[in-house]
Amino acid sequence: MSGPQRPGHGGTGPGAITPDGCAVEMYLRIEPGDEPDVIASAAPPGARLLELGCGVGRITHPLVARGFRVTAVDESPDMLAHVRGARTVRSAIETLDLGDERFDVVLLGSFLVHNGDPAVRLGMLRTCRRHTAEGGCVLIQREGMDWHLDVPRERRTADGVVRVAAADPVGPDTSSVRVEYAFPDATWTQTFLSRRFTDEGFADALAEAGLAVDAYLTPDRTWVRAVPSG
Repeated sequence: MSGPQRPGHGGTGPGAITPDGCAVEMYLRIEPGDEPDVIASAAPPGARLLELGCGVGRITHPLVARGFRVTAVDESPDMLAHVRGARTVRSAIETLDLGDERFDVVLLGSFLVHNGDPAVRLGMLRTCRRHTAEGGCVLIQREGMDWHLDVPRERRTADGVVRVAAADPVGPDTSSVRVEYAFPDATWTQTFLSRRFTDEGFADALAEAGLAVDAYLTPDRTWVRAVPSG
């Protein structure tokens, strides 16, 4: 383990497990999808980019290769040890404070905006707002609208399968999600709490942190560009 598990989170499988239940070795096997393309299409060339929750650099490395100047943040030293070509900062997202530094683009990917703890979620969004430069933006990855209902479901990745096995309601608009990662030589699981958002609820969460939706970047509305609202 990389440290004590966050409430409502857990993980199993070989190697280091982070406080939110992520398996470091497993994420080294997961290839980037279309995330780098979406981010690059919404960010100015060569922009200063703050990536919150970078993990092992799955998205970091393609962004660095495209010429972005990335500061990569994660609370897990085991994750950060694999990041190359970017400045790294070890910190929980919700408590990150880089002083007067501001960035052209702040990235909150990996569905982190759905964190089931209201205080942590608000802290993450306030971190985004606090580190956004004048004229800059925040790029946020959301879950699909039916993701808590379309269960179980699975997808292929590299030589393995990622399976969302359960999304059980545990409170108002909150589910306990269990994901299984099956490879020929190893299996991991992760359990975490996820806040279900309507578009209106999502906009309200952003507003509480001083942000507002500027545009949806993908047809499925899972990528959003937000801007400071005041």
